[in-house]
Amino acid sequence: MDKDLILLGHGSGGRLSHQLLEELIIPTLSGIPVAGQNDAAVLVHDGRRLAFTTDSYVVDPIFFPGGNIGDLAINGTVNDLAMVGAVPLAVSVGLILEEGFSRAELAEILRSMREAADRAGVAIAAGDTKVVPRGKADRIFINTSGIGVFRHGLEIGGSNARVGDKILINGSIGDHGIAVMAKREGLELETDIRSDSAPLNGLVEELLVAGEALHVLRDPTRGGVATTLKEIALQSDVTITLDEAALPLKGAVRGVCAVLGLDPLYVANEGKLLAVVAPEEAEQTLARMRLHPLGRDAAVIGEVTAAGGGRVRMETLVGGMRAVEMLAGEQLPRIC
Repeated sequence: MDKDLILLGHGSGGRLSHQLLEELIIPTLSGIPVAGQNDAAVLVHDGRRLAFTTDSYVVDPIFFPGGNIGDLAINGTVNDLAMVGAVPLAVSVGLILEEGFSRAELAEILRSMREAADRAGVAIAAGDTKVVPRGKADRIFINTSGIGVFRHGLEIGGSNARVGDKILINGSIGDHGIAVMAKREGLELETDIRSDSAPLNGLVEELLVAGEALHVLRDPTRGGVATTLKEIALQSDVTITLDEAALPLKGAVRGVCAVLGLDPLYVANEGKLLAVVAPEEAEQTLARMRLHPLGRDAAVIGEVTAAGGGRVRMETLVGGMRAVEMLAGEQLPRIC
């Protein structure tokens, strides 16, 4: 099942959201168990597999360094399809516009959506537009859905992590969340921090070479790396151990997080993926990541260290061990 359909926002980042999901939303709408909750649903019809996903975007501000709500929506949907190993084919676009919203800004957002779709190689195939009275929405909200096909027989999902697997990420964490937050708060930063929003389907095609050794793919959006890994640990019923020293983190992002009291592990990303790979293929997969433009700073950041527990822990820079849990709420709301 598509996890975006049943979350209050993909990877919404808090224990309260997950409690609501587990106790009310999922049992009422679908009954899909935790193990089946991934970034996109995998549907089987006449022996053929299709991937389907949906997500809504309410980011504030709608324009930020490195992108805007439009290309963010396209990239996010493309990436959710790619995270189950599907080739994205087409997306739909639903626009909810507040009365009085700038026509010029809408035109810019639409252009960026078309450009993002062209970069990802997908068609914008259907859509809908609604205008609501002034004050009934915040300028513009976007919903996107997407479909994809499979060109392989692999089953990639959050319940497939195994003891010994390595945890890889394709680059630095926290860029998107900090870029959006800095723009929202009007922070004057000496360093240009930009959103990492990008389509990851091309990178995923390179990773699929690993075959059955590629167990899990997930993009750590809302809730960041911490929440995403916690979800995987729960789905697979394993314990994951991170190495803080191995986390790729830009100095500027680290500095802003330190000043504002934010933990970069929980800050949203929009052009990053986590890959859980069998140990015998980890180095080759890392090398393939680093050959791709979106994976030049890829790193191995952890390992599946034990069966059972559904836990994530991190070996800190000072040599201690810290538990990594979901936050009770979001550090930064309306990031996606």
